[in-house]
Amino acid sequence: MTSPAITPAAALMMAALATVWGGSFFFAEIALNHVPPLTVTLHRVGWALPVLFVVIRLRGIAIPRSPRIWGAYLVMGALNNAIPFSLIFWGQTRIDSSLTSILNGTTAVFGAVVAGLVLADEPLTPRKIAGALFGLAGVAAIMGPGALAGLDPANLAQLAILGAALSYAFASVWGRAMLSGTPPEMNALGMLTGSTLLMFPLVLLTDGAPTLALPGATWAALLALSTLSTALAYLLYFGILARAGAANLMLVTLMIPPVAVALGAGVLGERLSPGAIAGFALIALGLIVTDGRAMARLRGRRAG
Repeated sequence: MTSPAITPAAALMMAALATVWGGSFFFAEIALNHVPPLTVTLHRVGWALPVLFVVIRLRGIAIPRSPRIWGAYLVMGALNNAIPFSLIFWGQTRIDSSLTSILNGTTAVFGAVVAGLVLADEPLTPRKIAGALFGLAGVAAIMGPGALAGLDPANLAQLAILGAALSYAFASVWGRAMLSGTPPEMNALGMLTGSTLLMFPLVLLTDGAPTLALPGATWAALLALSTLSTALAYLLYFGILARAGAANLMLVTLMIPPVAVALGAGVLGERLSPGAIAGFALIALGLIVTDGRAMARLRGRRAG
């Protein structure tokens, strides 16, 4: 059996996915000026639903009726949307979008560790442990030596982003275990339906009914966040997964922070500290070590 490879089409899709996911931090930064974090999450998942529903109907994909599968979608919506989106948007009210995107880059490292602990066919190897340690070193470099000195809101915000990354990791394991037999487009629609059902009553209790009286720039950011960074992103995600495989898909994590940092610096005037830059380098190194293929190619060249 031929191993999945990054074809030219898959590479273009990966670049597009990194762009729309990297842009999500920028769009959220704009929306958060006028919309509370939990309400931003509701907008993001809610407005993506009609887009994905149209895709499902155009492709003639049947909507399942099994209570078990919809229960799985509800859990997936919590782990992959409701919890991490809310934590990330809350964190962005206290730290810049650029730093948020870098901390979010630990997702792939966490994912490898969680999968190694839970899934029998993805064991926790010494390489994955080394990658996780590099990732943790990167987080430590970003947060700085005084991070544990007190309950600084900025430190809590960074911990919230790490919590979101861990939630994404558990979501990937849950999705693989519970949703592998369902069309990926339906999985995206079902997951976002579940997260919308979870977020709607929560927003009503915490923020009240969402208002439609928002500035044009805010609406533009919310619609871009939902249609581009959510609906389109998940279609690209599953397309890459089918063409290039899960391991290659992880490499998108390395491509997201540069996009977010460039948008944050060019449009929002954000600047990264030397510790954040060093932290990104360590997180990237951790992902490369976890992935393992770059090191294998280097060893192969030396042997050759």
